[in-house]
Amino acid sequence: MVLDKFKILKKVCVITGGAGLLGQKHAEAVIEGEGIPVLLDISQEALERALHNLEMEYPDAEICVYQADITHRKALERIRDDLLEKYGHIDILINNAANNPKVEDKGDNFGNIRFDNFPLEIWNADILVGLTGAFMCTQVFGTLMEEQQSGVILNISSDLGIIAPDQRIYRKDNLEEKEQMIKPVTYSVIKHGLIGLTKYLATYWADKGIRVNAVCPGGVYNGQDRQFLEKLTNLIPMGRMADKDEYKATVLYLISEASSYMTGSTVIVDGGRTCW
Repeated sequence: MVLDKFKILKKVCVITGGAGLLGQKHAEAVIEGEGIPVLLDISQEALERALHNLEMEYPDAEICVYQADITHRKALERIRDDLLEKYGHIDILINNAANNPKVEDKGDNFGNIRFDNFPLEIWNADILVGLTGAFMCTQVFGTLMEEQQSGVILNISSDLGIIAPDQRIYRKDNLEEKEQMIKPVTYSVIKHGLIGLTKYLATYWADKGIRVNAVCPGGVYNGQDRQFLEKLTNLIPMGRMADKDEYKATVLYLISEASSYMTGSTVIVDGGRTCW
């Protein structure tokens, strides 16, 4: 049956940035597919909140959480070894973690940072988490999948991995040009880079039973101010942002056997924004 292909029964799925808004939704997709989500996050407090939320919603689910800095390889190796001891296999990796300043939620720019004065230390920190972190997680967990001769990797990119950010939607009428907020350059570079990593790995591991795909979600409603929402939704053919639950089915499709003939693909779920 077609619907049976969406089941990931007892498959172990590592989710980086698992305590974030979309990280928790990826975990819900895994649970609803009858798999076992493993949430990795640098914040222990956020992990505890996420675990509580998931346990309240899915009281019978098996959920693992690990506080970890994904830029530290030894921490990833300890988690890998612990999961292997517990389950004997790791089947899915969702590279979701990123430093993402919510520019649209701030009344003031984060330090009036623009491209011409973008600090190297922020560049390095963002790239370290969003791109190098994904690289290291894929090395640690993907190499195990290669030994298993099976596995699925899903990289969470963005509609801004396809197009450039339209900086006009972040502008505030009462600010001078040099004080205007921007979406930082690192966000675009990382999200484009994840698509490149996806294609490289898909071909590199094509004969090892490992599939690698990327999903490019658009923005999600999360308390943004009215002015920002009006500007952004005017760029989207469907005229709205996504509900936080609208990516779950796509994620489950891409990590399950329902997408068994897909690898190296980039799936865009953005209300049509990148069509314009």
